[in-house]
Amino acid sequence: MKSRSTPVGLLCLGALGVVFGDIGTSPLYTLKECMRSAGNADHALYGVLSLIVWSLVLVVTLKYLVFIMRANNRGEGGIFALLALVPSRLRVNRASIVALLVVVGAALLYGDGAITPAISVLSAVEGLEVAKPELAHLVIPLTCVILFGLFWIQKRGTHTIGRLFGPVMVVWFGTIGIAGAYHIIQHPAILQALSPVWAARYFISNGPTSIVILGSVVLAVTGGEALYADMGHFGSLPIRLVWTFFVLPALVLCYFGQGALLHAHPELVNPFFALVPAGGAQLALVVLSSVATVIASQALISGAFSLTRQAMLLGYFPRVTVKHTSTETEGQIYIPEINWFLAIACIALVIGFEKSDRLAAAYGIAVTGTMAITSVVFYVVTRQTWGWSRARAVPLLALFLAFDLPFFASNLMKFVDGGYVPILIAAGFVTIMLVWSRGRRLTVETYAKQFPSFEELAPKLDAMLVGRVPGTAVYLASREDHMPPALMHLIERSHTLHEHVILLTVKPSDTEPRVPDAERVVLSNLGNGFLRIVINTGFSEQPLVHATLEQIADQQGLPFGDADVTYFLARLNLIGGGGGEMGVITETIYAFLVRNSVTADRSFDLPPKQVIEIGTQIDL
Repeated sequence: MKSRSTPVGLLCLGALGVVFGDIGTSPLYTLKECMRSAGNADHALYGVLSLIVWSLVLVVTLKYLVFIMRANNRGEGGIFALLALVPSRLRVNRASIVALLVVVGAALLYGDGAITPAISVLSAVEGLEVAKPELAHLVIPLTCVILFGLFWIQKRGTHTIGRLFGPVMVVWFGTIGIAGAYHIIQHPAILQALSPVWAARYFISNGPTSIVILGSVVLAVTGGEALYADMGHFGSLPIRLVWTFFVLPALVLCYFGQGALLHAHPELVNPFFALVPAGGAQLALVVLSSVATVIASQALISGAFSLTRQAMLLGYFPRVTVKHTSTETEGQIYIPEINWFLAIACIALVIGFEKSDRLAAAYGIAVTGTMAITSVVFYVVTRQTWGWSRARAVPLLALFLAFDLPFFASNLMKFVDGGYVPILIAAGFVTIMLVWSRGRRLTVETYAKQFPSFEELAPKLDAMLVGRVPGTAVYLASREDHMPPALMHLIERSHTLHEHVILLTVKPSDTEPRVPDAERVVLSNLGNGFLRIVINTGFSEQPLVHATLEQIADQQGLPFGDADVTYFLARLNLIGGGGGEMGVITETIYAFLVRNSVTADRSFDLPPKQVIEIGTQIDL
């Protein structure tokens, strides 16, 4: 998370190392894949280069940097932050069209997260086939080893190695830019492709079939969504500065340098590694490419962790293990369940597809789907939140969709060749998020119907108890309008209660990434030894429950030592019958998610020896 006092130069360096890794390593495979589809004729080469450069300008510069990044939630970006800007009447209902679109868009990012490290690292290691053909048989094993190592070190966090990311990416972009410029000087005529006329000519000469090429051209803009998602870490200004004055020029030089090489040597299979002389220079470029792709993958993996935590706190995802890997930066987290899922998926994709050009067929659907969804939700924000007129908002939406939808349609044509992979991954995550969201909503509604509010219980309480026992009991409640199930079961079965009772609700905001300290805790003294405490937290924060309660207990004079306080949690057991609203199949899936989700005590980092779980059975 950026600090107000951090110099812009350091923020620019950090953004270079984290934000631009994915889009910055696209030259490894983009032009090679485009020319496989388009052929090596000069007019095709010029048309493809024109499409690439204008895609970078229109999609990344115009759409994301100029417009989408304006839709930030107190500096935070990303698809869930965009949802937070939508008026509550359009997003409170989990079944609303806007909320559903965001869920689908978020799920597609998981599909992207599985493919990006695989194709990036594999395409870099494939440079061995150019530099040292006799080592070609090591490409797959070496790629798998690098990927395993990448995911294995995630548990150590990126705080230390993150300091190296920026300088390495400076070397990377400088190298590919200078190498590309050298070849442009040899064949300056290639700069004609800067004109959009060549892109138009390509479509005119190839007719309707020309849309197929967009499925490869879109590889050049993958990673554009990261500029928006990571905005909260560095701010919009450093990202815009780095892109405009360093990254975009380096990418254009690299693509056009490869184009100049292909113009002179159309027989080249991999123009990227041919940018430097054969021998030691190529081996050095292979090593640099591998490091750069690891950095690119690291950024995307970290993004998947952040996305999962946001979805979890907003009630769209089961509780998972969230480990903070830095005491200085709150946003650096590690989620082992997501980490190893992505690790297995990436390695399986490398082994299954074997070649980066085959894997490229699976790449693009998730990215372009998320791009289109972002455009639509951004339109809702401009109309419903910012109050733009249709005359102002509709043309902008039409412009965005004019390249989002053709990109998406062209990638759909690759569905049977591998495009089904991110769709299947996304479908799995959509199912998880929708089932979990509905299950949690029905659970809370069921609790509210079965268990009384404190105002209803208070007059009857003394008659239900035979006595109060010393100490403090903390009962976690999902909402404030009903008594926690664990408390009611304990009263009904034991007829006892602690002298001091805290009714605790942790309430993550769906609109604020961070909550000011002054608004974090709301305390109400209900009388008869009861306190109601609400801990408000932003959707980008991890609540520190025990530490917060210790401070409150000290202020209120409550006994809160290890021997004094006990946390009571309700363990939900779903019957899975046909009597509820959810349906047998859906409730079975939800029950599976509940059983395998992280328990509340681990999620809130409660002292395990001070936790008691009380089971409750319901049929949703």
